[in-house]
Amino acid sequence: MSIVGIIANPSAGKDIRRLVSESRFISNQEKINIIKRVISALIEMGIEKILMMPDYGHLTKESIKEFDNPNLFDFLSMPVFNSEIDTTRAAKIMEDMGAKAVVTLGGDGTNRAVALGSSNLPLMPISTGTNNAFPITIEGTLAGICAAIVAKELVDHDICAPKCKRLNIYIEGELADVALVDVAVSSKRFVGSRAIWDTSSVSDLYLAKASPETIGLSSIGGFINPLQETDDFGIHLELDVQAKRKVMAPVIPGKLEIIGVNKFKKIEFNQPLVVSGKQCTLALDGERSIPLKENESATIHIDRCGPPVISPQNTLQLAASKGIFIKDY
Repeated sequence: MSIVGIIANPSAGKDIRRLVSESRFISNQEKINIIKRVISALIEMGIEKILMMPDYGHLTKESIKEFDNPNLFDFLSMPVFNSEIDTTRAAKIMEDMGAKAVVTLGGDGTNRAVALGSSNLPLMPISTGTNNAFPITIEGTLAGICAAIVAKELVDHDICAPKCKRLNIYIEGELADVALVDVAVSSKRFVGSRAIWDTSSVSDLYLAKASPETIGLSSIGGFINPLQETDDFGIHLELDVQAKRKVMAPVIPGKLEIIGVNKFKKIEFNQPLVVSGKQCTLALDGERSIPLKENESATIHIDRCGPPVISPQNTLQLAASKGIFIKDY
């Protein structure tokens, strides 16, 4: 049976950064409309079961009302806490239930939570968040088509859904969390509102990818020396407001910041990077997540053990070249 999951984050694109920047706001109704288009494409492509994560915004529940085949949908039996725990748990359940792909609606944080739950489910990440260095700006219909093609194994996964890089954070030898784009060391002592936008509080950046075409902390690296998802290494930046070397980058929408950079160096896969000796928080993919006390330390290393990420361009082009969309009537 061909099964695809849908995980939609009702909180994505609504955090505190809208008070300090010109970040876009994506309404729940727009997310519902995107999900409807995804579902329509999945149905037309012959997907037999669609797994839905329940959410406090009722995005998935509202999105299926106009479809007259209720047996197609299966809502996960799970509590809703209105936190990233929901997303992580849903990804794990979907993998256990046999999903072969999952469509996500959210930003970097949403997809990080999915990756924490499953590193095997191919992701079709639709950008609806604040910092969207990881997800893709794509129309819902095309996203649904791509997810269905990968789920039905109609194309080569190595070409159309390669594994992405992942930053692993270990505390006392145990995996504490992961990031898909960046880990920032912030002098802020508390997690607080989580979202990070004040670069003066950031001393170090560890990057899995860095593109000048994106917004967020990773753009700092992207505007110095772009780092591709296909590169088998990462980058470590040491930031300092007093540094003589400066770079201009769009850390938040609508604003270019001048940031001092002391060091810029390559990180090899599985090279241990220790953060210790200071009270700080680790921000994962733009959100403060892990507080560290002065006597605590964390070890970060990068690998290519993240989830497979669907490439719409490769998937659609390969599927078209194989005649998948040609039917005789």
